[in-house]
Amino acid sequence: MTRPTFFWMSRPIPFSDGESIAAALTAAGIVSLGRDPVGQSARYFCGIGACQACTVRVAGVPREACLTRAEAGARVEPLHPAPLHLVQGEPGDAA
Repeated sequence: MTRPTFFWMSRPIPFSDGESIAAALTAAGIVSLGRDPVGQSARYFCGIGACQACTVRVAGVPREACLTRAEAGARVEPLHPAPLHLVQGEPGDAA
């Protein structure tokens, strides 16, 4: 059975029913979610919506990735773009 996917910067990310965007991205090896307003790496941190460190854009709307359930076909992007190797979780990730 094929798992549903959403798209992180056009990359398909599989997820399980009820899983948050942050959990699915972490499972896919993506730990940096762009930059915060001061240029630091944005990431999944508290997991309860208290810090807003994981805020991303879902269909263009800012959402906390730890509190937002993944939906099939959703387009998810960094709130503030970062160098491509950081948001895709490739080698050299400072996370």
